[in-house]
Amino acid sequence: MVTGDAAYIKKINRSLIIRKIVKEGMISRADLSKATNLTRATISAQVADLLEEGLIIETQLEHFAVGRKPIMLSLNGKAGYALGIDLDYGQISFTLSDLLGCPVTSNIIQINTTDYNEILHLLIQQIKMLTTDFTNSRYGIVGIVIGIHGLVTKDEVIHYVPRFNWHDINLKSDLEREIDTAIYLENNANLSSFAERVYVHHETDNLLSATLYSGIGLGMMMNNEFLRGHDGFAGEIGHMIVVPHGKPCNCGNKGCLEKYASESSFFEHLSEKRQIKSLTYEHIQSWLDEGDEEVQDLMEQFLFYLSIGLNNMINMYNPDLLVLDSELLRMYPDSLNKISGNLNSSISHYRELMITTIGKKSCVLGACALAIKKFLDVPMLNLSYEIKTNQFRSAII
Repeated sequence: MVTGDAAYIKKINRSLIIRKIVKEGMISRADLSKATNLTRATISAQVADLLEEGLIIETQLEHFAVGRKPIMLSLNGKAGYALGIDLDYGQISFTLSDLLGCPVTSNIIQINTTDYNEILHLLIQQIKMLTTDFTNSRYGIVGIVIGIHGLVTKDEVIHYVPRFNWHDINLKSDLEREIDTAIYLENNANLSSFAERVYVHHETDNLLSATLYSGIGLGMMMNNEFLRGHDGFAGEIGHMIVVPHGKPCNCGNKGCLEKYASESSFFEHLSEKRQIKSLTYEHIQSWLDEGDEEVQDLMEQFLFYLSIGLNNMINMYNPDLLVLDSELLRMYPDSLNKISGNLNSSISHYRELMITTIGKKSCVLGACALAIKKFLDVPMLNLSYEIKTNQFRSAII
């Protein structure tokens, strides 16, 4: 039996009511009482508070067959906004969503520096601009979550970002001195795994998401929580050694997986071979379409080393689902079957291996979703992403 003071019980009931309202989209007070097993008096009092706070709105159904038209309750998506930021090498992505997870605006800024102070100034400038532009709602920007491509401690201090060569940076504190909004830092792979969980794979308890872009990161959702490890550094799978005494890595070791199976290493290697500085996905797609043997051979090597890493991930974590986040895999014909063909160990067990349907937006979308979750103070979000229409629907469980 759950016990506690009146304020604690009220908080639990509030969370239960918000979850049910958002899950149903629209629901009447009477149906809300039945669905939550709370008394009508409790529902009336809580709904009155939520209406006064502007978190929910009332809508009268226009087309109702008989009797009195019911008053329906729904979450007020326009009551506030969540800001997700993907701080990557070479670019910073910003996405602002409403409280229902629907993106309102997105922007990508190219950067040609790794200097911390320059990037800090740019972040402050952009955040302040967005905060000013979206002050017309009740709560404004309710939270900011920044995805970091490196090690983030449990206290949200940046311990190390290999490609920026940042060590022990307190970005959160530096931003909080200038920004009067809740700010959170999280590893980018964790945010990608969170996006997969809340936008697509609602019923998955054990999910791994491997991001292969500027390095290789592994986000792990276990029973709706991040698996962080002792210090918060779990998931740095890109620095698993797959070639002893192999290529030197920024981490200090040699032969790390991300030197052989990340998109950045693939681009660097091919750019050097073709003597093209600004190599793009369009270049690679064109060469693949033409049947370029050299590019195809490099892709086969990419898949070979990736398969080694994936085999180790599967053996270590026995996931229900393993999601791969890579543009190259989407471009290369039959890449998933080729990888699966390499995972033929009788020890490796997983239910499904797939390429993400969200794509490179997974980090910023996961960041927005995490900001909403923290603001609403609910245990887990369910946000539905429709690929064809690029529309988002939401529910909380």
